[in-house]
Amino acid sequence: MDLKRRQVLTSLEESRAESNRLAKSIGQFMAQGDTGSADSAKAGANQLREEVKSLEEQLRVIEFEQQGILVKLPNLPHSSVPAGKTPEENSITYQHQVNLSLPETAKPHWELAKSLDIIDFELGNKITGAGFPVYKGQGARLQRALINFFLEEAHTAGYLEIQPPIMINADSGFGTGQLPDKEGQMYFVNEDNLYLIPTAEVPITNLYRDIIISEKELPIKNCGYTPCFRREAGSYGKEVRGLNRLHQFDKVEIVQITHPDESYKTLEEMSEYVQSLLKKLELPYRVALLCGGDISFNSAKTYDMEVWSGGQQKWLEVSSVSNFESFQANRLKLRYKSAQGNMLCHTLNGSALALPRIVAAMLENGQTSDGEVILPSVLHSYFGADKLTPVSEKRN
Repeated sequence: MDLKRRQVLTSLEESRAESNRLAKSIGQFMAQGDTGSADSAKAGANQLREEVKSLEEQLRVIEFEQQGILVKLPNLPHSSVPAGKTPEENSITYQHQVNLSLPETAKPHWELAKSLDIIDFELGNKITGAGFPVYKGQGARLQRALINFFLEEAHTAGYLEIQPPIMINADSGFGTGQLPDKEGQMYFVNEDNLYLIPTAEVPITNLYRDIIISEKELPIKNCGYTPCFRREAGSYGKEVRGLNRLHQFDKVEIVQITHPDESYKTLEEMSEYVQSLLKKLELPYRVALLCGGDISFNSAKTYDMEVWSGGQQKWLEVSSVSNFESFQANRLKLRYKSAQGNMLCHTLNGSALALPRIVAAMLENGQTSDGEVILPSVLHSYFGADKLTPVSEKRN
C-alpha cells in the first residue's frame, strides 16, 4: 500500500511540475508572438490539471485506506510480556493468601444477595434487561461505601479526582484505542453519534488530547468514579451469572501520564497500589502478567488482579493495570515539551477498583452460617456497620 502511495505521489509531483512549467511557457510564447506554441502549451496545461486532480483523488483514497489499516494494528507487547495466546498461558507473578473460614453450606453471591435482599437481578431484567441489576437497601449503601473508600484512597495516594462525562465522541474513542477496535462492545447513541463509556479511562485520558505538557508537570495523576457500560456481546452461560459479567457497573479508575523513562516504574507502583486496596479489603488475590495474546489492543503490558471467590470456588478478575507506552499518546497527539523538542508521553491506567466482582467476593468470602456477611474493617466507617444482616433478622 505504501509503495502504491509513493508511486502515485511521484506521478503527482511530476505532473504538477510539468503543469507549472507549461504555465510559465505560455507567457513567454505570447511575448514572442508564437500563438501556436502558446495554444499548444495551454492545451497541455489543461490536460495536466485534469491529471493532477485525478492523481490527488487517487492519493486521497490510498492514504485513507492505508490509515484504515494502520489504526487497526495493535500495540507491540513489551519484551517482558510472556508469549501465549490464551488466558491459560498468563504468568501468575504473586498470590496473597487470606485465611477463609466458610460454612460447609457456602453459597454463591447471587443466592446471598437474594437472602439479604440487597441486589435484585430479576427487577433489573424487568426494567432494562439482563446484566442491569438493581441495588437496594444495604446493597446500595455498600456500593456507595466502596466508591467513597476507593476515591478517598486515591486522593491520599495523590490522584486528582475528575468527574468526567459518561458519553464520548468518536475522536475520544479513537484517541484511547477503543475505536476502531471495540465498536461492537460499546453502546452507541445513534441520533448524537456518541458512545457510552466502557471505563473512565477514556474521557479522563482524553482531557489531554492535542495538549503539549511541560516536562515538569509529569507525572499527571487523575482518578474518577463513573458508571461503565459494556455490551459484552457473545457472553453467556454460568460465567455471566450474578455479578460476574454486567452490562452496567460502577468503577473507580486511576490514570497516569508519565515521562517515557518512568512508565514501567509507574506500572509497578500502580500494581502495588491496587494490591494495597485488595489487602485492606481482606481479600485473597493473585496477580497475573498477561501473555501477548491476552493483552488488550492498546496495551504494551498488563497485570490483572484476580480475587478468590469462595462461594464459586474460582478466581475473578477485578482490575487490569496497563502501560500503553506512547500508543494512546500518538493517537491523542499528547506530548511533553523537553530540551529535545516535543516528545510523546506515556499513558497508563488501572481499575481501582471495579465493584461487581469485589462485591461478589466480599459476599461469598464473608458469609457466616447464620446468613450474615462480615465486612472488612476498613469499610465499617463508610458503611455504618460491620456486617450485612438478613432481611428477616432486620425485621425482627
